Amino acid sequence: MLTKEDIISIVTSGEGYNAEFKVRLPNKIKEIASEVCAFANAAGGVILIGVNDKNTIIGTHIENDKRSSVQNSINEINPHIDASLYCVNTEGKEVWVVEVASGSQKPYILSGTIYVRQGPNSQKITSVEQMRDFFQQSDRIYFDEGQCKDFDIEKDFDNDFFEEFKISAGLTLSVDKQQIFNNLKLAIPEGSFKNGAVLFFAKSPESFFEKSVIRCVAFEQTNKTNIIDDKIYGGPLMHQYQDSMKWLKNKLNVRYEIEGSGPRKEIWEIPEVAFKEAIINALSHRDYYDKGGRITIELFPDRVEITNPGGLLSAISSVEFGKKSLSRNPLVFGLFERMDMVEQIGSGIGRIRDEIEKAGLPLPIFKTEGMFTVIFQRQTQFSSEKTEKPSEITDNTREKPSEKPENTRVNTRVKTSEKTENTRVKTSEKPQNTRVKTSEKTENTRVKTSDKPQNTRVKTSEKTENTRVKTSEKLENTRVTTSEKTREMIVKLIINNNTITSTEIAEEIGISLKGVEYHLANLKKKKLIERVGPDKGGYWKVLE
Repeated sequence: MLTKEDIISIVTSGEGYNAEFKVRLPNKIKEIASEVCAFANAAGGVILIGVNDKNTIIGTHIENDKRSSVQNSINEINPHIDASLYCVNTEGKEVWVVEVASGSQKPYILSGTIYVRQGPNSQKITSVEQMRDFFQQSDRIYFDEGQCKDFDIEKDFDNDFFEEFKISAGLTLSVDKQQIFNNLKLAIPEGSFKNGAVLFFAKSPESFFEKSVIRCVAFEQTNKTNIIDDKIYGGPLMHQYQDSMKWLKNKLNVRYEIEGSGPRKEIWEIPEVAFKEAIINALSHRDYYDKGGRITIELFPDRVEITNPGGLLSAISSVEFGKKSLSRNPLVFGLFERMDMVEQIGSGIGRIRDEIEKAGLPLPIFKTEGMFTVIFQRQTQFSSEKTEKPSEITDNTREKPSEKPENTRVNTRVKTSEKTENTRVKTSEKPQNTRVKTSEKTENTRVKTSDKPQNTRVKTSEKTENTRVKTSEKLENTRVTTSEKTREMIVKLIINNNTITSTEIAEEIGISLKGVEYHLANLKKKKLIERVGPDKGGYWKVLE
């Protein structure tokens, strides 16, 4: 049975592959039984009733007759599952618990339906193809649920990455490591780490599973004749993703947009988000049972191809492709989800298509048989020059007003001089009696002409001043927005790597070291972050 400390720890970790929260007992009691069935068909899990989706314990009460109904519904699962409903008083409130172990007699069926756990959700499978896939998986179990007997947690576990994971997943840093292992179901009851946990947290997963790496290859031509770069990236899956993204960034054309004195914005020739989705998809859904293949990223002058072993599962039809998902490695998928690397199940393919369409590129090609491959077409004409927005606008605004007053004065003087001279010539040709009128006319012309430059100067001066005011306001707004964006970027970098240095932050977002130190001091002043330990050997902690 779980203790109140166990429940608080699970609630802090949030819902996921092994945890389901309910505010209260649902009206349809069968919903609880279907969740139990799904957990039994997967890696096991726990249902907490009296906890909302904001990870807050609100408590609830369940009458005796309702408890009996829940137990009767669970008993309808075939083969029989040993799971019971019990109450644990936590923070002065009733939290009802149903613990479910991973079943040894899969598949488990409720009312003729097999329920499975996919990420944080339970799904039912009813078609022949879906059932065939499930039976195949049941015969050998999900790869990431198998045990890795050779893994030694004392020497093989990557403690540094585990700290990164806790920060990204929003876990309390003070929570005991073993407690997190238990909550996330990273080990089997006998104590051995599961394959998925080894892939995610081992220093070198490839020493246990040789092909669990990403190979990045660049070719000189559109065929595979001449290789100009070849890298293999191992380590925790998250590091494989980060390393392969850096490799792509160095190989592709990247343009930077600079807004005022703020951080630069990177524009990849193929949207960065599309690569993120494709690589995380490959790491989460590849067939790790295939010991002859590995994930490859191949770069050609005209395209990029990302391939992983294992085609589309037969449970997902061509019509459902991109709308539904059935993961080969639900434990790995769930861990990526906790780090906010994946969102809704089945939405990744749609997001790739949307980003490519917004960039005005040809839609990617998906090959789903045998090996799963996505092909991105590169831009043949892509400017990688830096562009500066607000500063250019400001300079042009300042130049134009200063030019206008000078031109106005010169043109006015020339026209006035010409007009006066013409008047004099005509006057001299006329009789004497017209000299007075001409003199008056000339004098009026001089007066009006004299007034005109003065009026022009006043209007031009006012226009120049208005332009300067608007430009000043625009620059001020740009500075405020830019500072906020810079601080957001710094916090995200700290979340992804809590040991990141000021120099590394400066390189990542493209501002000076003094600028980084200024923003860090501002964030600490606002109590959004704090430094734990010394400058060397310590780490950053995000408070909000």
